[in-house]
Amino acid sequence: MSSTPLPGIGVRYDLTTREDRRLSVVAHREGGRVLSAYRRDDPDECALSVKLTAGETEALIDALMPSHHSPNLLSTTDLGLVAERVELSSTSYWNGRHLGDTRMRTETGVSIVAVLRRADAIPSPGPEFRLAGGDTLIVIGTREGVDGAASILGRE
Repeated sequence: MSSTPLPGIGVRYDLTTREDRRLSVVAHREGGRVLSAYRRDDPDECALSVKLTAGETEALIDALMPSHHSPNLLSTTDLGLVAERVELSSTSYWNGRHLGDTRMRTETGVSIVAVLRRADAIPSPGPEFRLAGGDTLIVIGTREGVDGAASILGRE
């Protein structure tokens, strides 16, 4: 599976199955999904495209993997929160600067709960944490706050 950030939209996930079928899911920032399947004889031609709401996506996940729920995991959407990955580009203004300099929590109310850097996960980075291009920040907050955080981090 590979993923491609789609600035301002969300993330596209691509999968080629064992039977050499190509599938993709575009995860929109507001929670909706578009599931697409491509033709075997022409992998550039979409054979099926289905728009799913956040609720329909959850129902499909339940059907595909019914044991994915754990009583210890919070469903952030039930709480009015969203959790998203936001990638910091190498051309970002914040590349090489401290997380605290972004004033992320003050400006948006979001929390950065972890930073993914190469094969490492850095949980609960503090304000002195130095950001680097290619970092993926795990952000949790309201929809508006997460969108604001993405805008701040996208500054070049």
